[in-house]
Amino acid sequence: MSRRSPHHVDAGRATGAGGGRDGEREAHRDGSRPRRDRRSSRWDEHRRARRQELTAATIVAIRAHGADVGMSQVAAQARTSKTVVYRHFTDKNDLYLAVCDWVAAVLVGQLQSAMRDASEDPRRTLVSGIDAYLGLIEADPEVYRYVMRPPKLDRPEGEDPVSDLCTVIGDHIAEIISTELRRQNRDTAPAQTWGHALVGMVRAAGDQWLAARPDLEREALAGQLADLAWSGLSRTVTPAAASSAS
Repeated sequence: MSRRSPHHVDAGRATGAGGGRDGEREAHRDGSRPRRDRRSSRWDEHRRARRQELTAATIVAIRAHGADVGMSQVAAQARTSKTVVYRHFTDKNDLYLAVCDWVAAVLVGQLQSAMRDASEDPRRTLVSGIDAYLGLIEADPEVYRYVMRPPKLDRPEGEDPVSDLCTVIGDHIAEIISTELRRQNRDTAPAQTWGHALVGMVRAAGDQWLAARPDLEREALAGQLADLAWSGLSRTVTPAAASSAS
């Protein structure tokens, strides 16, 4: 499994074009939309590129200094100052969210690829998905810690990137289960429950593995989790289960 993936770009906030109110009114009289100044478009592109570079530098700094990395260490890794970092990120929470976006893009991409490659065999699909999640923990333990144990910052109510990530993965697994149940002309209602339950189980076991059982091989843990999950899924989503239920 590849341990490298393209960085996810968290687009910067667009800046306004300078055309003046009279110009806007003229543009609207003939039904057309006001055109943005080319300088503003170039600045948007620069912001997106710079945010991507700073997010990448943050990932490297986390790997080097651990999940408790400071903004000074991030700035040093980016060969700039904290003032410049804060010019492109509102605050430390904004930078944290950009790292979460990067991790989400990597993890979801690896899960989809692994499970797609094993799609002909339901149990192999399960093992591949579990192994892909554990593979991120093994390859980037400090980045995983940083995301799963976010800095204690004030956030808008309801903003929880970790829960959002688990929800995205849970929905993806649920859709795979639902597709199989639908193929067998069976009730798909339990798919959401089973999909999110699987994600919760793997995340909890992965967290405990990272914290307390580093000597356990990833493949062994993936097999243990697959055995437990398959003992239930094999009775509910396989053709044999469909025959016994009919």
